[in-house]
Order: sequence, then C-alpha cells, then structure tokens
Amino acid sequence: MQEKLIEDYEINPSTMFIIPVKYGSKTYSKIYEVDDVFLSPLSPLEIIKRSCNYFGVDYESRRKGSRNIIGNKRKLPIVVELFNHLLFFPTLSPCSKECIWIAYKHVKDYQRIGPQESLIIFYNKQSHRFPVPNSTIEAQMFKTSLLKTQLMQRIENNEKRLSYISSRTKLPQALETTRQYYSEFHVKKPK
Repeated sequence: MQEKLIEDYEINPSTMFIIPVKYGSKTYSKIYEVDDVFLSPLSPLEIIKRSCNYFGVDYESRRKGSRNIIGNKRKLPIVVELFNHLLFFPTLSPCSKECIWIAYKHVKDYQRIGPQESLIIFYNKQSHRFPVPNSTIEAQMFKTSLLKTQLMQRIENNEKRLSYISSRTKLPQALETTRQYYSEFHVKKPK
C-alpha cells in the first residue's frame, strides 16, 4: 500500500496504529488506517497529543485520568475519544522516539514471534510485526481493557442514577383545579 504524505492528522475510528519513522534527525509518523497508510512530519506522540486536543481534552489530563482510574503510572493507555472507543496504548514510554501507539479496538489477536517481537492480527485481516515482546502487548491490552471497562461501568452507573432520579421526580401540581382557582378569587375565566 502506497503511503500518502499529509501535514496534519487527527486520530479517527479507522486509525489502527502509529509507528515512528526516522528521517534524518527528525521523527515522522507512519499511520496505518484500515484502508490507508499516511506519512506525517509529526511524531507519534505529537499526533496523540493533537488528537486529544482536537477532541477537547489535553493529553496530560487524559494521562492523569488513566492513572486515577487504573492506578498505574507507566505506559498508560490513553482515551483519545471515548464515544468512538479511541483508546490507544504505547509500546514503550510515550517519550521514547521508538514508541508505537496501537488502537485497542482494532486488535483481534497477537502472538509471540521471538523474544523481542510480536505479531498483531487486526480485525481487518491485516497483520503487522512489532519489535515488542509479547508480554508487553499482553500487559498493554490488559491495562487498556481495564481502563475501558472501568469507564464504561462509570458511565452506566451514572445513567442508572439519572434514570432512577428522573423516575422518582414528579412535576409539582397545583393543589386546586383551574375551576376552583377562578371561583375562589372571582377572576373572570378567559375564553
């Protein structure tokens, strides 16, 4: 698949993974989507940060939120956008120039190829080799699953509370009927 050069990129539901590519002293990103491949002059972390901002929350807030929810401090998965299930996990420290970001929702399966290499099979039937131990992929998939589950449970609990509150709340009703009101206060009834 021929890659297309783009200046700017926001993560979307088709984004499967973002890998760093060295071009001289600069780190570019090769972005794999379900049906396309793009090359961007932005680093993978810059794309993650810009995408978080695009969806209304900065990257550091997303990191803090992930840490608060799953209690982990290293290689935290990031919720770029929850409605479309855009959760990405890093393969190394996000600050590392070799860090790859993988979309959790596109991973169908993964397997060990060697001590420092894994094969990930995606739902679109494509597969890709990553220079990452299988144990790292497994741990990152688990962390991301935990984050997603915790967030979805919180949303569901809030919806249940809201539903309970709205079913218990009744609109206030006047104690007297309209006819009683008009007769008591001798107000002419409008026609």
